[in-house]
Amino acid sequence: MTDLFQNKTWWIIGASEGLGRALAEALDERGAHLVLSARGANRLQDLAASLKHARAVPFDVTDSEAVETASREAGAVDGMIYCVGQYDPMHAQEWNAAQVTLMTKANFTGALDVLAHALPPMLARDRGHIVLIGSLAGYSGLPGAIGYGASKAALMHLAENLQADLRNTGLSIKQINPGFIRTRLTAKNTFEMPFILSPEEAARRTLRAIESRRFATAFPAVFSWLFRAGRFLPRGLFLRLFPSPKPN
Repeated sequence: MTDLFQNKTWWIIGASEGLGRALAEALDERGAHLVLSARGANRLQDLAASLKHARAVPFDVTDSEAVETASREAGAVDGMIYCVGQYDPMHAQEWNAAQVTLMTKANFTGALDVLAHALPPMLARDRGHIVLIGSLAGYSGLPGAIGYGASKAALMHLAENLQADLRNTGLSIKQINPGFIRTRLTAKNTFEMPFILSPEEAARRTLRAIESRRFATAFPAVFSWLFRAGRFLPRGLFLRLFPSPKPN
């Protein structure tokens, strides 16, 4: 099988910490040439300096003009991983419009802006890899996930749209939906997080998914079955499995 990473250029958006950072380190070990993007320029540049073949292109995905500039600076890439995760736990009773809008822009509409620039060159070459990192939270509405769950569900749906349109081209589309990963974002949660993974383990599973023939991968497997089955269970029964923590 052709090596998807050795000497190939991959653009990771959301690379400064968590899963994105672990993916950068794992892809560097696999011999990839990396373009690393995130808002935090200092952390990003420190990461790039610690890797063998990496350069930092910091930008804010919620700024359309910054996306366009960064896309030009990134140049032609073989693969793009959209790994942005903006998350604030929120119930409907404590709605914060600014936070909801930020989550939506970062997790979903930022990907639309990036793809507007990254997709056409791949189509022109008839090759390339687009990887969108969704979430198990995107399968069904959960308590305390206003903003985050809906934006990740939209990103997952976008991956399905892309796969439907591009399935007969040389482009590969991957939808990857992790469960809980130990990061500064999940540290905001006050509830128990079953099957939580380290960023390094999540990155290993993500790379295996990219190399597989599957379009969609969800992990951890046992935990993901509950979320996927929830789309077919009576809604009341499904929600009994997720007692809602009391809003602040």
